[in-house]
Parts: sequence; C-alpha cells; structure tokens
Amino acid sequence: METIRKEKERNARLHRNTKKLPIIEGTSQNCDFTGYDADTLMKETARLRKLVTKRGTLEILIPLCCTTNPVRYIKFRNTLKGFSSKTLAIRLKELEKGGILERHAYNEIPPRVEYNLTNKGQELVESVINLLQWMRKWSF
Repeated sequence: METIRKEKERNARLHRNTKKLPIIEGTSQNCDFTGYDADTLMKETARLRKLVTKRGTLEILIPLCCTTNPVRYIKFRNTLKGFSSKTLAIRLKELEKGGILERHAYNEIPPRVEYNLTNKGQELVESVINLLQWMRKWSF
C-alpha cells in the first residue's frame, strides 16, 4: 500500500514538472496544435524521432509492453535476432537515460539484470500502439 502511495506522489510530481509547449497568443483553438509555434514542434518531434526511430528501440519496447513483469537482458538477446550485444546495450542505456526504462542489476552469479518500463515509457508504448492502430485502420 505504501509503495502505491509513493508511486502516485512521484507521478504527480512528474506531471507538475512536465514542460508545456508554448502557445502563440491570440490564436483560436480549433485544433489541438493550432497556435503552437511550428519551430518548437519541429524541435520536439526531432528529439522524439531520434529516440524512437533508432534501430531496436521499438523492438525493445514491445516485450516490455506485453507484460507487467520485468524483462531480463537475456530475453532481449534471445528475442532480438540480428542485434549485436553492443547495439542492444547501447540502446538499453539510451532508453534508461531517457527515463523510458528502469534497470535493476542484482549482485548474483551469474549476473542478473532486469528492465521495467517507467510511467514515461508506458505512455510512450501506449502512443506507439495508438499509432499502429491508426496505421492498420488506414492501411499503411
């Protein structure tokens, strides 16, 4: 129960600290993006695109979105055929640094490392799933 309360408090702090995109004054709000500065949106989408479109990012997120259990490094190695260990390790570190994944290393022999999606990562996966559903609907 204590863990759930702490998680809710952490989520509320993160939500308060979320940067909002600036809106240009004096514009009508007919569309979700009407009034936003196009240059700012382009910069924001470029950062997101760099993270999401890197080779292996989506392939790493898929096993994590299909379970609430942590996923072990070895599961990624076995699932992601054609990826070098180096590429996988780099991508996992980038996702961890971006706040998408949480890494838990255990002091055991053999070493055990597990990954979970953060709340930020869960929202990203939900967005990707919505995008995939949109693509399926419109037959891309």
